[in-house]
Amino acid sequence: SFIGGPVAYKALPRAQFSSLQSAIFPIYFSLQTVLPVLLAFTYPAAKSLTGISSQSGFSGVFAEHNRLDVLAPIATTFAIHIANLTYIGPQTTNIMKLRKHQETRDGKKSYDPAPHSPEMQKLNRKFGIMHSVSASLNLVALAATVWYGVVLAERLQ
Repeated sequence: SFIGGPVAYKALPRAQFSSLQSAIFPIYFSLQTVLPVLLAFTYPAAKSLTGISSQSGFSGVFAEHNRLDVLAPIATTFAIHIANLTYIGPQTTNIMKLRKHQETRDGKKSYDPAPHSPEMQKLNRKFGIMHSVSASLNLVALAATVWYGVVLAERLQ
């Protein structure tokens, strides 16, 4: 979303960009939601000279000594992406549809220069908030994923 979105925004007319985003984001958010679960399933056990010294998979993720460095980033990314999939994404798409209907009533695009009708101003504000929330949460999820990657990298011998 940090690369594909801006490139598509610049390369496509606004209507096609909106259609593309509406089609891609449910798939994108679904994958983002599944991947933390897969990370938890594949959490590797720690090995020592005498053999395996910790649990792998879900039991390793939920082990008390892993709650901060393993469970927290995986749970954070999962929670963020499930919120994007089930609430933020659908709400943003709904606001986009409402703006399209309002454009027809106003005879003016939502992105045309001001002035806008009070209804369109409200919808533009809502869209901006939802878009900002989604982008901000994606940054938090990215940071949590990097955090988990660092934790895994520290275990390499």
